[in-house]
Amino acid sequence: MVTPSASRAAPQPSQGRALRARSAWSGVLIGVGVAAFVDETVFHQLLHWHHFYDRSTPDIGLVSDGLFHAFGWFAVVIGLVMVADLRRRAALVGRALAGGILTGAGAFQLYDGTVQHKLMKLHQIRYHVDLTPYDLTWNILAVLFIAAGVLLLRAANRR
Repeated sequence: MVTPSASRAAPQPSQGRALRARSAWSGVLIGVGVAAFVDETVFHQLLHWHHFYDRSTPDIGLVSDGLFHAFGWFAVVIGLVMVADLRRRAALVGRALAGGILTGAGAFQLYDGTVQHKLMKLHQIRYHVDLTPYDLTWNILAVLFIAAGVLLLRAANRR
């Protein structure tokens, strides 16, 4: 039987890699969810630049925004549950978590900017304007987030 104090004991070195990975994946989920939240709130709701799915009626666009918003929050909640579990075990790796958050946010943004905007054409950042500066800004920021996240993940793995 595992006592509460035994379950809070410091992780064994052999568990280190798995716990760093779990910290990173919890961060990835939080990063994806936060990026989705910012996208939904700023570009969909406040600026009214687009809906998640703009190839149908405005009603369908609103429904797609709601589903997208729910997806983002589920990702954040699952990530936070994982963080709470790691903290309970005294096994949260802060750099791996931060690296995962940045990598997840950047990966979400890069996927959105390339696959959803350009390949699937679900929506564009804006309409009736030259998209080049918007697309470049969107995707360059995504790459910077990913690069910063990967640097933090590598630093976490060196410890």
